[in-house]
Amino acid sequence: MDHQIVIYTKDYCPYCKAAKALLASKGLRFTNIEISGDPAKRKDMVSRAGGRKTVPQIFVRDIHIGEYTDLADLDARGGFDALLHPAISA
Repeated sequence: MDHQIVIYTKDYCPYCKAAKALLASKGLRFTNIEISGDPAKRKDMVSRAGGRKTVPQIFVRDIHIGEYTDLADLDARGGFDALLHPAISA
């Protein structure tokens, strides 16, 4: 199932690597947008993330999850799976 996950990252960021590893561990495909050295992509990320400038910034469809710690906390509470599979969780 395609959940339309987008993650904005920088190649040297350990939190970005951790977020991608968490998504991969769930067998999820995602679009990685590398913003290192690309002001236009960074500007897009900041705009989509409501002014947040740190990476990673993670989105499922048009829902802003936030950074890695936000994703990990949501996942630990079962909220991430509920977001991915709303019909099962309802």
